[in-house]
Amino acid sequence: MRVLLHTFGCKANQYDTEVVRQRLERAGCDIVTEPGLADAAVINSCTVTHEGERKMRQMVRRLARQQPALRTVVMGCAAALDDGTIAGLPSVAAVVGGADAAAVAEALGVRSDDRLIARSPLLESFSHSRAWLKIQDGCDEHCTFCATTLARGANRSRAPREIVAEARLLAERHEEIVLTGVHIGTYGADVDGGLTLGRLARMLAEQVPSVRFRLSSVEATEVCHDLEELMAEVPGRLAPHLHAPLQSGSDRVLKRMGRHWYTASSYRERIEALAGRIATFGLGADIITGFPGESAADHRATVELVDALPFTYLHVFPYSPRNGTAAPRLGPAVPAPLQAERSAELRELAARKAEAHKAARAGALADLVLESRQAGVRQSLSEDYLGVQLPAETPGRRLRARLELRDGKLWGVAA
Repeated sequence: MRVLLHTFGCKANQYDTEVVRQRLERAGCDIVTEPGLADAAVINSCTVTHEGERKMRQMVRRLARQQPALRTVVMGCAAALDDGTIAGLPSVAAVVGGADAAAVAEALGVRSDDRLIARSPLLESFSHSRAWLKIQDGCDEHCTFCATTLARGANRSRAPREIVAEARLLAERHEEIVLTGVHIGTYGADVDGGLTLGRLARMLAEQVPSVRFRLSSVEATEVCHDLEELMAEVPGRLAPHLHAPLQSGSDRVLKRMGRHWYTASSYRERIEALAGRIATFGLGADIITGFPGESAADHRATVELVDALPFTYLHVFPYSPRNGTAAPRLGPAVPAPLQAERSAELRELAARKAEAHKAARAGALADLVLESRQAGVRQSLSEDYLGVQLPAETPGRRLRARLELRDGKLWGVAA
């Protein structure tokens, strides 16, 4: 069977898709990238925004038009909350909530006598240089805008020995491993023994020293001393980069969002402390504009906080009501035109800060993990999450290079 895979959403979803890919390949399936070659498709869905769900449904319909005999399985977060809408789409043979690779394979009619195949560790990712490693799933918080908790359930941490073993296998084929999950800052909180994300990261850095680890999205106030020390002192082991969700710079809006574990000032203090210690620092965040009740003053507080902190990029999303969440009961969202205006202002500010960061990095050395060749150049990623171009013939998978800014793009020159 020839299977097309497509992922919407976060790095945790990307990891789940890789587990499905590995299981299908081990059962004898061929993974294809062209819809015209596929007998079946697996679509991993996301429920963070209505736009993401709309694009997923649009893709399912498009594939069905292109391949009327296609057998499609939709998995993931939107699938877990499906009210029958996804199941009723053309070509959809099954809806599998969550990330059960064995259930996906069964829905496709793919079986194997190897009972361990669904539980085997991930050996490699589709990307030849970077891999995802899921360390936990679920979330114990209940942000009023978020349906992911409804889809994923409570926090569940993987055993550290399993994580280390999988990291060692991935390190044989990859130069960077991204630690991912739904709420990774709470890693270990659900088990006894004093496990924390910082202790896990230190364990990985010591026991799998051949690769660079990177954190996916993590709350700023959950970045402990261990993580700070690793990023500051051994950036070649733990990349000095945070994607720290902010959502709003207004305490009033944060309270309405149910984000009770930090305030704008505690977020700012933690980021300033990290930036003051970590020499090369990449910083990103998610921000929601137009949340129900957000005033002009609330938006201005967000703009001022973003302007004050050393962000190198932002992901800005207009508020999107999700079924089953509490936010729609808080009143109407900000009108769409005003949401768009506020989003545009933040994106423009983020673009200016990104350009300033690139300019500041020009002339400095960077630790580059080399990725694919595209448009005649070799793409790479720096420790602080900058895309850097190299000559297409550049060999290897990781190198030290000096950065040069040419026509608004960063290029690496081997040091």
